[in-house]
Amino acid sequence: MKWKILSSEYLFNDRWFKVRRDVCESPEGKIIDPYYVYEFLTWVGVVPVTENGEVVMVKQYRHALGEVCIEIPGGCVDDTDTSFEEAAAREVREETGYSFSSFEYLGRISANPSTNTNLLHMFLARGGVKTGEQTLDHNEEIEVQLLSIAELKQLIRENKIVQSMHVTCILYALEKMGELKY
Repeated sequence: MKWKILSSEYLFNDRWFKVRRDVCESPEGKIIDPYYVYEFLTWVGVVPVTENGEVVMVKQYRHALGEVCIEIPGGCVDDTDTSFEEAAAREVREETGYSFSSFEYLGRISANPSTNTNLLHMFLARGGVKTGEQTLDHNEEIEVQLLSIAELKQLIRENKIVQSMHVTCILYALEKMGELKY
């Protein structure tokens, strides 16, 4: 079922985002021209739970939507990160000032496998304590919020968390913690 790439060219090539135009051939010999592919860096997302059982969430402005969004901490895997877990620990520490005693890998998901090349690697972090201040990038303004598990579930029920990959990560974490009933 895999397609063969006959040719490929970059239409846009920047630091965190690239757009590629491929010409492909299906196994049946059909030519697919053009097929646009969006290349992003690999991402990590963390559902961080403190020693007291509170979930550390972040609020920040998301320009594409023009809204302030409630999200889980996370971001891009850097070249200096030796593993996805290291990237997850770094991102949550930078965005929240919290460090965690354990990280459990919850799996990987794709925002849109038809166009996007990257994956989000999901983690549940436990045993969090505040160990420092936020160390934000120059364009980040992040407010930290501590929520109970019940409050987090209510936000999900009310559709207040709009980042779909973050909702997915939260649901996997709630299941891992025994907090999700089917």
